[in-house]
Amino acid sequence: MTKNIKDQDTSHLSERQKYVTMHNGTEPAFDNEFWDNKEPGIYVDVINGKPLFSSTDKFDSGTGWPSFTRPIDANFVDDEVDTSFGMTRTEVKSASSDAHLGHVFNDGPPEEGGMRYCINSASLRFVHKDDMEAEGYGDYLVLFDEEE
Repeated sequence: MTKNIKDQDTSHLSERQKYVTMHNGTEPAFDNEFWDNKEPGIYVDVINGKPLFSSTDKFDSGTGWPSFTRPIDANFVDDEVDTSFGMTRTEVKSASSDAHLGHVFNDGPPEEGGMRYCINSASLRFVHKDDMEAEGYGDYLVLFDEEE
């Protein structure tokens, strides 16, 4: 896969999705698609469909953005230093598409490792657990085995 986001097909993205993924944008808190989604499923890269996060690791951080304790696989995301806006943060990008996803902080639930992946809904597409097999994500259904 092409690592440079500018070399990928982004014609299917909305203006907000392009702003967030390609220009390191941030969507408004509490005014985004998945901040309060409680349905079971996985969240995939909006550009190329690579699985990134699972609802089994999602929690309500009170910030107004989807928050996760971890990615599905640490190799699916890259962390980069972000010094924009006069502060130092850790940016989270999709390893496969180079899309900006959000930021990671060390103020997540301590019992889950203490990390909070604060992710923009506009960088994600949600695939409901019931649709995962049909959409080619059947291998990830094991993430939900403990729930049943």
